[in-house]
Amino acid sequence: MSLTALRDALPAYAADQQVNIDVLSAETLLTEQQKWGCFLACAYATGVAQVIKAIEADATSRLSADARVAAKSAATVMAMNTVYYRAINLLNNHDYRAAPAHLSMLALSQAGVDKIDFELWALAVSAVHGCGSCLNAHESDLHKRGVSLERVQAALRIASTISAVSATVLIEAAAA
Repeated sequence: MSLTALRDALPAYAADQQVNIDVLSAETLLTEQQKWGCFLACAYATGVAQVIKAIEADATSRLSADARVAAKSAATVMAMNTVYYRAINLLNNHDYRAAPAHLSMLALSQAGVDKIDFELWALAVSAVHGCGSCLNAHESDLHKRGVSLERVQAALRIASTISAVSATVLIEAAAA
């Protein structure tokens, strides 16, 4: 199943997501690698098998093997980081914020793809997981590297759409 087939299988109440998939698939603010890496990393972040398989089917022809592995890496390292940093920032005791995390995060510096691409994917996964601390850290890094607000927003639109499509798939599975 491809992303187009997944889009076509969405119920009428998810018509907005059908439109968003079309618009985002044709997105030109991001490079093809940035765009499809965002799609793939966000699909992995949702953990919804049907969405992952559909996006993998399209991403395989658009991303190198290294980029596909980097998308998985972005999803997994951010799954860890978003839990840790979201928790640290929710705690009333701010002393934890100054303490080192003592978590391995080599993926952030050894991704096998362009740093901007990986940062966009990490930002998008941070949005899927709702971690403000991680969002701000990755947005700041992207800003320092000259990435425009519009490109950051494009990655966030992909994250929000893949999250909504995943929710739709889960709703339909639960209702079946």
